[in-house]
Amino acid sequence: MKKAVLAIWIGLALGVSGCSQNEPKEATSTVDTQVTKSDAQEQVYLTLVDDYFKDFLRLDPLEATFSGINDYNHKFTNKLTEDYLERRHGLNSQYLAKLKKIDRQALSPALQLSYDVFMYDRNMALANEAFPQYFMPMDQFSSDIITMVQLGSGDSAQPFYTVGDYENWLARVKEFIQWLGDAQARMNEGIESQVVLPRVLVERMIPQLQAQLVEDVTKSVFYQPITQFPNDFSETDQQALTTQYRALILDELIPALSGFKTYLETRYLPAARGSDGWWGLPNGKLWYQQLANKHTTTTMPVDDIHQMGLTEVARIRSEMDKVREQVGFKGDLSAFFGELSSNPQYFFKNKEALIHAYMQLKDKINAKLPEYFDVMPKADYVVKPVESFREQSAAGASYEAPAVDGSRPGVFYINTYNLKAQPKWGTTTLSLHEAAPGHHFQIAIKQELTGVPEFQRFGSYNAFEEGWALYAEYLGVEMGLFSDPYQYFGKLADEMLRAMRLVVDTGLHAKGWSREQAIQYMKDNSPMAESDIIAEVERYMAIPGQALSYKVGQLKILALREETQAALGEQFDLRAFHDQVLTSGALPMEVLTLKIQNWTASQLKKQK
Repeated sequence: MKKAVLAIWIGLALGVSGCSQNEPKEATSTVDTQVTKSDAQEQVYLTLVDDYFKDFLRLDPLEATFSGINDYNHKFTNKLTEDYLERRHGLNSQYLAKLKKIDRQALSPALQLSYDVFMYDRNMALANEAFPQYFMPMDQFSSDIITMVQLGSGDSAQPFYTVGDYENWLARVKEFIQWLGDAQARMNEGIESQVVLPRVLVERMIPQLQAQLVEDVTKSVFYQPITQFPNDFSETDQQALTTQYRALILDELIPALSGFKTYLETRYLPAARGSDGWWGLPNGKLWYQQLANKHTTTTMPVDDIHQMGLTEVARIRSEMDKVREQVGFKGDLSAFFGELSSNPQYFFKNKEALIHAYMQLKDKINAKLPEYFDVMPKADYVVKPVESFREQSAAGASYEAPAVDGSRPGVFYINTYNLKAQPKWGTTTLSLHEAAPGHHFQIAIKQELTGVPEFQRFGSYNAFEEGWALYAEYLGVEMGLFSDPYQYFGKLADEMLRAMRLVVDTGLHAKGWSREQAIQYMKDNSPMAESDIIAEVERYMAIPGQALSYKVGQLKILALREETQAALGEQFDLRAFHDQVLTSGALPMEVLTLKIQNWTASQLKKQK
C-alpha cells in the first residue's frame, strides 16, 4: 500500500559546532518532542489502517477483487458461517481497541479526519451485529448470486487475462456452490425465527434463477469467458479450460442453482411473510432505525425523515406546477403527469436510440465540467444497457466503478427493458446523477486518490455517494443544462423520486404501509411509469433505509455549501469547495461537516 505523504518538519538538532562545552550536546526543544511524537503516532496509525485493510480483504475476497486486489480471486466470501461472523467481530473490535490507544491530537489534520472515519466505521459495524441480516442473505435487488453472474460474464471486476485467472474463477465458483447450501441453512433458521423476506420479493427472485438454467452451456453467462480467450492462450490451454468450464457449469453449477430455485419455490416461498415492511420482523422498528442511521450516516429519527419527505414533496409539486404553466398545458398537474408518461413523442422508439441519446449527453456535459471542477477523474466511462437476465427487476439506471488499475472504464448502465420507463425528458438528470459529475466523479476520483489510507479509497457511504449524485443534478441547473422546461421537469421528477423515497421508505418500514399503498402514493405524485414505480417500491422493501440516503445527503451538502459561501463571501470558490468534498474519499456526514468547517476556517485566516 502506498503510505500517506507526511509533510512533517523535523527540527534541527541543537548540538552544532561552536556551542559552549557547558551546553548539552543533544538539546531537544518542546517543538522537537511534539514533532517526534506526531511522527510516531502517524506511523502507528498508518500501519494500523494498512493492516486492517489487508485483514479485511483477506476476510472478504469478493471485496478484494472489486478493489483491484487479485490475491484472493480463487476464494468466495461466505458471510454466513459462524467462523466468518466471529472473525468479522474480532476484526472490528480489535482494531477499534487499537485505534483508541492512538493520540488523535498528535495526527495531522488529514489523518485526524481519517481517524474519525475509521472510528465511525468500526462502531457502525459493531452496532450492525445486533440484528440477524444473515437470515436474509439475498433479495431480488442485490445478492451474491447476481454478483457472481456479473463477475462470471468476464465483463466485470474478475480478471480473465491468464490461465491462472481462469483457474481462479473455477475455484471461486466451487466455493460459491457451497455457499448456496449454507444460504438455504441460514434461510431455514430465518423461517424458524420469523425473519424472512416478503412474498413478492421471493417471487421476483425465482425468474432470475430460472434465467441461469440453460440447457445449452454456450448460452450460459458463465461460459462467456470461454468465448473471449486472450490471443496468447495455447490450443492445449483453451481445450483444457473449455472442458473444465463445461463440466463445472453443466454438472455442478446449474444443478446447484436449479436446486436453490426449487428450494425457493417449495420451502421458502410458502414461509415468506405477508407484511411488506421491516416493522413486521422481530424488533423490526428498532432494526429499521439502525438501518436508517447506517445509510444516512446520521441519527435522525425516522419520523423526522418522514416529515422531511412530506415537506420536500409539497415543494417540488409546486415547482412542477410552474413548469406545467410555463409550457401552456391546460389540464391539472395529474393530467400533465399523464401526458408526459403516455404521449409517444416523449419516448424513444428503440433501445439503440435511448443508448445513443446518453452518449450524446456525455459529450455535452463533459464540455461544461472544467468550469466547475479542478479535480476530475482520469478514468472514462461507457454507456451500456442492463444485461437481459436482470433487466426486468433492475433499477432504471446504475453505475459500476472503473477498474482500479485503469484497465476498464466505469459503466453507466441504462435499463432498456421498458422504454416507457425511460422518457426523453429524464435523460439529462439521470446522466448527471449516474455518470458525470455524479457517481462517476465521486467514485473514480476516490479510487484514484494518492496519499490516503486504502480503506478510504474503497470505503463507501450511501448518504455521501447518493447525496453527491443528487447534488450533481442540482449543479446541472447552474451549468445551464435545463434551459428546456421539459428537461427541467425531468430534473424535478427525479428529485421528486428522492423526496418520495423519504416518505415511502419510512412509511413501509416504520408506519405499516403496504406495498400497494406505497405504489399509489408514488403514482399520485409523479409521472413515473408504473413498472418503474413497482421496481422502486420493491427495492425499498428489499434494502430498507438505503433510499433515505439520497435526499438526506444532498440537503447536507447543499447546507454546507451555503454556510461556506456565506462565511467566505466573494472569496468563495465553487471549484475549491468541490475539491474539498471529493478528495478524501466518501465520508460520513458528520465527518464531512467537520472537514468543510475546518477548511472554511483556514480560508478565513488567509483573508486576514
